[in-house]
Amino acid sequence: MDLGIQSRKALVAASSAGLGLACATALAREGCVVTINGRDLSRLERARESIAQETGVEVATVVADINSESGRATLIQACPDADILVNNNAGPPPGSLSEWDHAAWVSALEANMLAPILLIRALLPGMRARRFGRIVNITSAMVKSPRPHMALSTTARTGLTAFSKAMALESAVDNVTINNLLPERIDTGRQRFMAERMMKAQGIDMAEARRRITETVAAKRFGTPAEFGDACAFLCSAQAGFISGQNLQLDGGTYPGLI
Repeated sequence: MDLGIQSRKALVAASSAGLGLACATALAREGCVVTINGRDLSRLERARESIAQETGVEVATVVADINSESGRATLIQACPDADILVNNNAGPPPGSLSEWDHAAWVSALEANMLAPILLIRALLPGMRARRFGRIVNITSAMVKSPRPHMALSTTARTGLTAFSKAMALESAVDNVTINNLLPERIDTGRQRFMAERMMKAQGIDMAEARRRITETVAAKRFGTPAEFGDACAFLCSAQAGFISGQNLQLDGGTYPGLI
């Protein structure tokens, strides 16, 4: 299927690895003019080379910390007329309420709610004026299935979800959509971190930790970054113009709820 986004300008935040890199790769494959972002120059260069090797497309790179005002300004300046914005950022670590002081809450809200909101604020008016825009926020399955140890992430990302729903109601008339992708058990570095945490807590090896994790997934396997990236590319497509304000779960069918 031709997704109709050839030559569209795409800005993908926090895309030097993991889910962000998967989305950037999928968009580059579809012919978008992609700008990727990260804080580490060497990782970012490796990501650029990976995309070029897989797709034959060269992407632009921007070293910037999107948790800072200056970093966001640098990123926006690199692609001020983006047609597509994919919001991504590292999530806060698991923990417990007793561990989360004021600084921990502020950090989580800055990274997983305010940073993406402020990028949307900067780029949404231009998208609406040009009458084309696709915004995809990478959030978490925990938005719909909260767990105590992930409450930092859940709280911040749910705030972003509410903001995005409100903006989606207003921007749809101008062919600008805003949707959220809710990953769970996608085989990335974040998933390895969770497996290592289980290894330490339960005294097991990596193979056993991965087996126990996949047993909790209805599909009995991890999702792949490529599957995630392709879902993102579709939400950015011309064909997805009537889909907005939605939360698409990529969890192998695990979520038990009806809506």
